[in-house]
Amino acid sequence: MDSPASYAVVRSQLAELPIFIERNARGHNMYSNALARFASYLDEGIHGDVGQDIEIIMNDPAVGATEKVELVKARIGQGAFRQKLLLHWDGCAVTGYKELTMLVASHVKAWSASSNAERLDPFNGLLLSPNLDRAFDRGFITFDKDGAMEVSPLLSEPQKIGIVPGMRVALQPKHQPYMEHHRDVVYLSK
Repeated sequence: MDSPASYAVVRSQLAELPIFIERNARGHNMYSNALARFASYLDEGIHGDVGQDIEIIMNDPAVGATEKVELVKARIGQGAFRQKLLLHWDGCAVTGYKELTMLVASHVKAWSASSNAERLDPFNGLLLSPNLDRAFDRGFITFDKDGAMEVSPLLSEPQKIGIVPGMRVALQPKHQPYMEHHRDVVYLSK
């Protein structure tokens, strides 16, 4: 499936299957949430950055088959990277919010700037609520060496999106090189 229209047809058919309904209910809507995430992925465009990154991974002769699978899954927010973040953080790294289906496995050092090893390193990741993930990814927030959140002066009315003074994350020494990169390269200090 490569278009939102073709996906919508399949999604509606899946949602009517008795086995889907039963397992989705038992799994606290995890299947319908997965379908929604895939719809978002298609809406963003498979031929955008994600599609290009996946194509590069698949065509790289230096990367083994197993590593290719893990890199592709990590790129689309699934797989070992997300699982490692779920185990490490046990909720949003900043707020502690526990609804795992709502949390985003966010790279500290961007995917495009990372080596394959860095892309899969859980210390290059934060599990964040969507609003914090977007602000972090866009450089509107970062974290200092002690884990205190710094808010860019370019972010207007941060409290309206749930960003309040005193927010922090419990960073470990292995997070520091990635976070330093984020502060130096991504964070919009001015």
